[in-house]
Amino acid sequence: MNPNGKKIVIIGGGIAGLCAAVYAQKCGYQVEVLEMHDMAGGLAMSWRRGAYTFETCLHWFFGSDPKGAMHALWSELFDLEKLTFVDLVEFGRLETEDGDVLAIPTDVDRLEQELLARAPQDAKQIRRLASAIRRLRGFKMPDPSKSWVGNAPTLLRDLPVLPLLRSLSRITARDYAQRFTDPLLRAFFAGGEMGGLSAIALILSLAWMGSGNAKYVTGGAQAIIRPIEEQLVRLGGRVRFGAKVDRILIESGVENDAAVGVQLAGGETIKADWVISAADGHATIYELLGGKYVDAIIDNIYKTLELFPSYLQVSLGVALDLRDQPATTTLMLKSPLQVDPDTGLSQVSFRIFHFDPAFAPAGKTAVTCFLPTRNFAYWAQLRADHPEKYRAEKHRVAEAVIDVLEKRIPGVRAVVEVVDVATPASIFRYTGNWKGSMEGWLPTPRTGFKPLPTTLPGLRKFMMVGQWTIPGGGLPSGPMTARPAVKAICKEDHVAFTPR
Repeated sequence: MNPNGKKIVIIGGGIAGLCAAVYAQKCGYQVEVLEMHDMAGGLAMSWRRGAYTFETCLHWFFGSDPKGAMHALWSELFDLEKLTFVDLVEFGRLETEDGDVLAIPTDVDRLEQELLARAPQDAKQIRRLASAIRRLRGFKMPDPSKSWVGNAPTLLRDLPVLPLLRSLSRITARDYAQRFTDPLLRAFFAGGEMGGLSAIALILSLAWMGSGNAKYVTGGAQAIIRPIEEQLVRLGGRVRFGAKVDRILIESGVENDAAVGVQLAGGETIKADWVISAADGHATIYELLGGKYVDAIIDNIYKTLELFPSYLQVSLGVALDLRDQPATTTLMLKSPLQVDPDTGLSQVSFRIFHFDPAFAPAGKTAVTCFLPTRNFAYWAQLRADHPEKYRAEKHRVAEAVIDVLEKRIPGVRAVVEVVDVATPASIFRYTGNWKGSMEGWLPTPRTGFKPLPTTLPGLRKFMMVGQWTIPGGGLPSGPMTARPAVKAICKEDHVAFTPR
């Protein structure tokens, strides 16, 4: 690394901000990451309550296959050899209160065999599903930091599966579900709040898990965040915590303005040659920049594209060894669980972390329940204006979740040692994510996975990275958006891009 005398300020210490910081520091920039929370990670977060650790982000790590392109990308940022991978045998399972069970193995041969045995009337569609998973196991996504010419070998290799990708990307998972008659198969693909996803998103996930390229990482998301943060510090970069940015500083120009730094909530100003926002997209554009640098395209994105929902997470520390339970189960309820006045759920999902010894003492288990909602305003207003009712509502939801789990695992209520409830207001408080969204833009047939603008009209020396610049979000959005952004900055500054 050769210092080039230029400084980059990065707003937000989540996965994208840290990835951009490492890339920029490697290229000789002096980097300062400003994070409003007291630890790095943003939405890629886990936290301790007593003897238990609760995870809210990582379901699998896309890039666990050493031969895969994402593995190479992650390797530019930290040492993957230090991670411990867990190969989960099931993607998940659905259960009814009457005892009907649908398991979704990650092994495609086993999946096909079990689904054919369960629903022979759906044999044709089951075989098509299995064929699609097999064909997509080797699919390699184009590198967003390369040109079409640079991606030509990848595109040629992927050419045979492009018609399949196109057809599955044009329908929702909910519509795909209608190809089956089995009720639980339909429920698996319809996915409740996630039914609006492009079908390709779900089938690619099955393909990557089945090929060993999407394994769980022991320690959850923070096991990935920490080594990237440590790598940044080793390279000479800095992460500053408790640093909330109030506005981006602008220098007016004859043709275009330029970002020249930021002002913090306490009034302190930090000058820089470039500003990268890895923070919430809506807040960045319409608050930190005052809505000045928008056009019809930007406005249309934020007015019309569909967000991932927000959610409540009820986390339980259970004094039981639950290794005999499935890792992920969605329970189909006869009576909806009322999350808030506008949200009643007919299915709730539990993750039982017996596969992660870092999350609970020996003989005990961390359990989380995910409850999606789009009623962010209710929870935000309740917390702000009626704190006692807010606490009571959290308690009510937790009790309802424990009741559901008690039916599934009799006796579990008596051994619940820790109860923690995060709401959409919690998500916004710690991450600033617009409407408490769990990730960002939902990859629907309309949005697809095409990258969104990373620059703003009329503004120089500014870039955006992260989940607001690529539908689907998740951990891969970190390196996938940070790398091309820093490469573009290097090109403009006539600096060598040295990611390794």
